[in-house]
Amino acid sequence: MNNLDADAIRQNLGETAAARLGSLDVFAEIDSTNSYLLQQPAPGKIRVAATDNQTAGRGRHGRTWQSPAGTGLCLSVAYTFPSPPENLPALTLAIGLGVIEALKELNVTNVQLKWPNDLIAMDDKLGGILTESRGQPDGAVTVVSGIGLNIDLDDRLDDFPGMDEGRRAIDLKSQVADLPDWNRIAAGLVRGIGKAIVDYEAAGFAPFSRQWSEHDWLFGREVTIDTPQGEIKGKAAGIAEDGALLIDTLLGGRQQVTSGSVHVAGIGERGS
Repeated sequence: MNNLDADAIRQNLGETAAARLGSLDVFAEIDSTNSYLLQQPAPGKIRVAATDNQTAGRGRHGRTWQSPAGTGLCLSVAYTFPSPPENLPALTLAIGLGVIEALKELNVTNVQLKWPNDLIAMDDKLGGILTESRGQPDGAVTVVSGIGLNIDLDDRLDDFPGMDEGRRAIDLKSQVADLPDWNRIAAGLVRGIGKAIVDYEAAGFAPFSRQWSEHDWLFGREVTIDTPQGEIKGKAAGIAEDGALLIDTLLGGRQQVTSGSVHVAGIGERGS
């Protein structure tokens, strides 16, 4: 099992990211890093919780995130916005792009994003992002964004199905010649996510929307979206400036989707 170390993570942050960071908690085991941070007082600076052994991780729509000891990195970042940020759901997309930049620094260059919160490599699931928020009495909003990243699934790939569509899990080890030190990976994620949050607070989602197309795994694929209003079928056509998913439908023209579960034609037939 890998041993994460708070001091080693801090040493790999770099000056700017270190200045943004308040507290950093590393756990040998925890139920959920997101749940832990949501229970803490509103942080003045960025606060981070990390583990390689999460026992009760959560995904979107009530799903679970499997991360047995030593197989993956679970890392959550909390930040308090003085007032509710405009278009908060799009923050997850911005953080996904921050993770992409962090992985590029580790020479992992083939990762794409599946709207709104999945990390994809070789058409399989490398990780996922879950963003949650909690209002404060003074009107501020604390946002907690957690990432689960498969690092080294060893020979157990078939034991880690993706959360949807039958897509299998894939790990970071399979994407690089030499797997970086886990503390360096964690530091990169803290750096990338922290920068995304700060940039989002300063300028909203607009600067990120222009980057999304470079990493859009869904673009051009036939999809079915389960939404609260019903099912939408069509071809994914990128995202709008506010982060909504664009779908070109056969009869209804182009539609925008702000919330829903995305299923990709053909992908569900693969894997376990």
